[in-house]
Amino acid sequence: MARLNEADKARNEAAIRAAMERILAGNLPSGGKADLKTLAAMAGVTRTGFYPKKNRDGTPRPGPYQRLADEFERRLQELRAAGEIVDPRAAQIERLKAQNAELNKRVGTRDKQVTELTEFRTLAISRLSAQHDEILRLRELVNSKASMRTLSLPAKAPFRSCS
Repeated sequence: MARLNEADKARNEAAIRAAMERILAGNLPSGGKADLKTLAAMAGVTRTGFYPKKNRDGTPRPGPYQRLADEFERRLQELRAAGEIVDPRAAQIERLKAQNAELNKRVGTRDKQVTELTEFRTLAISRLSAQHDEILRLRELVNSKASMRTLSLPAKAPFRSCS
């Protein structure tokens, strides 16, 4: 791979900055995200220029566009901290997470209501069954007049009125 001359490097940096501005403004290509891979593809440079390199003696040196990658990441973090979501897919994911949390809360509430209503139904059915048994017992008692006595009513009230 040939080394970059200063004119090529300046042209690439300008392309990277232009692509950076488009991405940070939310103009992403279809299927792209707000990341270094998309930045490199939009600028027409390789991604390897955004990462540190090693000299022949093993000492690290910055990649030719590493400072631009750092600037891009910093600006992206600032936008996220300000509550602005650049990537429409990330915004959709956040919206779906919030919607999912709300639906889970609603399902939990409905489950609690169903449990309470099931308990109420069980109690009501057991009470109705007990009342039905009592009605049947009393009907049987009325039908078998052998154990019933007829009470005669007094002709006159045993007490006088208070007035």
